[in-house]
Amino acid sequence: MYNLPHFKANNEQEVIDFMHQHPFVVLCGVDASNKPVATHIPVLIEEREGKLFLLAHIMRKQMHTTAFENNSNVLAIFSAAHSYVSAANYTQQNTASTWNYQAVHASGSIRFLDEEALYHLLVKLTEKFENNPHSPAQVQQMDKQYVTDLMKAIVAFEIEVTNIEHVFKLSQNKDEATRNNIINTLEKSGDAEQTLVAKGMKDFYGKK
Repeated sequence: MYNLPHFKANNEQEVIDFMHQHPFVVLCGVDASNKPVATHIPVLIEEREGKLFLLAHIMRKQMHTTAFENNSNVLAIFSAAHSYVSAANYTQQNTASTWNYQAVHASGSIRFLDEEALYHLLVKLTEKFENNPHSPAQVQQMDKQYVTDLMKAIVAFEIEVTNIEHVFKLSQNKDEATRNNIINTLEKSGDAEQTLVAKGMKDFYGKK
């Protein structure tokens, strides 16, 4: 990971909050032949006794599932909107353009869970992402046989996070006038991704 001191969050809690705000991760590992594998999944984040855990489920009998079963070392990548930043915005010219983005790498050890834990995980997932206790898509509201059949095809797991690295590259190495120029340019672009990057910069710098 690109790792420079000035491209960091203001504090550790900002990193944890970012993970909660962007729960759809790329989960990476290595199979028995040292071939890289990856899958894209939503995760729940739990803190227990000072430790951080990621919880999710994946399909059984997949290439990445087999890899994770044989090698418990995994990496979860959290990311947000990103954008090209033109040097035309800089107060000092003859400087390279760049790319602004935010990402968190959470590495740890994966452990597969039993069926009871899988059911409770499905309940928690639908409660969080439905965000509506009356939704018919809540697991508790579904046909029990359907849920039982569904659970046969998937397996739950948790990852105990042992290391977190991050980069919040939001033009911290530029002067305030340049940062304001970048924000204004991104906001006026009409591009949804660039607008989100501008918002991320404003939030980071406490701008309204």
